This record gives sequence, C-alpha cells and structure tokens, in this order.
Amino acid sequence: MIVINTEKVPIKSWCQNPEEEALDQARNLANLPFLAGPVALMPDTHKGYGMPIGGVIATIGVIIPNAVGVDIGCGMRAVRTNLTEISVDNIKKVMSGIRERIPLGFNHRKDPLSIPDPPNDFLDGGAWVDGLILPKEYESAKKQVGTLGGGNHFIEIQKGSDGFIWYMVHSGSRNIGKKVADHYNKLAKGLNDHWFSSVPLKWDLAFLPLDSDEGQNYLKEMQYCLNFSYANRDVMSKIIADCFTEALSTGLIMNEYDIHHNYARLENHHGKNVVIHRKGATSARLNEIGLIPGSQGTSSYVVIGKGNKESYESCSHGAGRKMGRKAACNTLSLEGEIKRLNEKGIIHTIRNKDDLEEAAGAYKNIDAVMEEQKDLVDILIKLEPLAVIKG
Repeated sequence: MIVINTEKVPIKSWCQNPEEEALDQARNLANLPFLAGPVALMPDTHKGYGMPIGGVIATIGVIIPNAVGVDIGCGMRAVRTNLTEISVDNIKKVMSGIRERIPLGFNHRKDPLSIPDPPNDFLDGGAWVDGLILPKEYESAKKQVGTLGGGNHFIEIQKGSDGFIWYMVHSGSRNIGKKVADHYNKLAKGLNDHWFSSVPLKWDLAFLPLDSDEGQNYLKEMQYCLNFSYANRDVMSKIIADCFTEALSTGLIMNEYDIHHNYARLENHHGKNVVIHRKGATSARLNEIGLIPGSQGTSSYVVIGKGNKESYESCSHGAGRKMGRKAACNTLSLEGEIKRLNEKGIIHTIRNKDDLEEAAGAYKNIDAVMEEQKDLVDILIKLEPLAVIKG
C-alpha cells in the first residue's frame, strides 16, 4: 500500500502504479467536506465517472450516486458443481444452450419473468409513490431479468484448483440500475447547484443528504436495484444449471456464492456510523467469502476476507482495465489475442477488432493485482477458464 498525504485526507492505494486520471479523481474525493476517513484505492483501480472504479470511501450524512456507479448492484455469482471433469463437446453443448436461453448484450426477453416485489413504502394505497424511477421501469425490468448485458459482463465455465467444475456469472441491474443512477445523479447536481455547494460540479460527485426525501428515495431504489441484480444472476444461474443437466443428462449438486461490487451500505468503521461507497470493490470482512474475476482467458479467484480496517474491509472486484475500449481496439493484436486463448484451449468469443475491447490485453495482470492485496484477502480457490461468453 502507498499513502498520499497531499490532500485534506490521505489516499491509501493498494495499486502501486495508479493511473494519473484515477489519482486526479481520488484527489477530488479526498477534498470532499463530508468524508469520514481516507480514500481507499484497490489494486484494480482506474478512471470512472466522478470516482475511480476500484475506489472505496466513507461519508457522513450523505450519499453520492456516482460513487456507486451506473450499474448498481453489478456483481458476481460463482457456482461449484459436483462435476470433476467435462468434455469439450459437452462444454460446447452447454454454451449453445446458454446462448439460446439467455439474451446477451442489449437484448431483452420476449416474455416477462417474475422480479422482486416493490417494497411496501413504494406504494400508497396500491398506487406508486411520486418521485420514483421504479414505476416507470418495473414492467420493462420483467423482460430484463435473466439477461447478461454487454461490456465486461460474462458467463464462464471454469476448472477449480479444488478439482471441481465451476461456472461464473458477471452481471448487474441492467437498464433499471442505469436509469436510477442517472436520475439521482442529475437530481443531486441540480440540488447542489441550488444549495451553492462547495463541491464543484465539474468533479461529478454531486451528493444527496441522507435526511432528505431525495436521499431516502435513492437509498430505497438503490436497494431495489441490488435485489434485482441478485435476482438477475439467480435466474441466469438456474438456466445455466439446466443447460448442464441437459448436456450431461445428469443433475447438478451445487454450492453458490453471490456478491455485489457496486453499492453503498451503512456500516461502522473506526467508531463511526458511515455510508461506505464501494464502486468496483468487494466487501472483505473477516472470513467473508469474495469473488474476484480475471479478464477473458485469465484466472479468477474465490477469496476470504481478512477484515483489513485500512481498506474499510474491502478488496478489488477484478483485474481492472489498463486501457480504454477504443485504445484496446486500436492497439491490441486481434491475431495475438486469439492465439493466446487458443493456445490455452479456451472456447471464446473474440472474432473481430471490436471484440478486443474486452480482450485480456486491455486489463491488468490479475496475478499482480492479487499480489498487491495479500493483506486484504487470502485465496481459497483458483479458477481457470474453459469457455467464456461475453455480452
């Protein structure tokens, strides 16, 4: 860990060489008037909207929509099956079944599925309470549950160092999370401008007081997005299990883990009740199980938290980008990235230059990331990819 003491509060970085744009954003965070302690940067940190991805902060009395992010509740589901081996032919059957039954990218379902019920305080005599985003998105969300999404979201079949076959799902709250994030960030900007807030709008860190109606509504809608994200991964997980069963003509016995890495939560740190914002970061309380995926074609990890107080009991959420999407497409070698995956025998989805935005070369070395956070988590199981589907 390195410590930067040039701002109002320290910046503690588990990333040994953070990019300058991410550091600029961290400096803005470190000068916010309502922080309850240092800014923590995980080893996968890189530039985000307003706040670096791979960042953790504690605030008193306020919540910052951009410190949660636009994909509220984005997270991981990892499932250990009772299988110890699977043939390439059967992997292909499973992957084919997944593509047939799980919409990818911007695609939604043709027919709606059940989603979590709205909380009782979202309704007043059966009618929706005013000022919420959920009423506008509730019906369309029924066709988004059980869909992967695009960008860095993926489904992967893996072989664990424990000898078992695993599968992993990375997805979030789909369009409903983005709508909630965008709405409350815009609302916060307008209110901060109205209040003549000391937080410059150009920092893109507009906040909502927890004791305001707007702050309470964001908390409630954020929590709903977390519930939806969990349900989204759960639906996909059950579909994937069915695809295994159909391909192998046998049922699975499964052990599942599920975590979020974009959210805010009321916690107690250093004797204070604070709002912990984890943006692209994973909770790593003492003995808590976490999931840290690599990039396409590299290892992922099941970890156990060490409860490090300096990181607000947090760790990285993945490898972290080392170059932007356009830069990856313009600079990486298509032939080289395909060769890398083919030589490992991984069934993959890189076909053209546009796919390079999610190639392993666009991401940091996951092994280096894990080395930088040895004081945050211990590795329980290393997962090696066998096949991957990207959104």
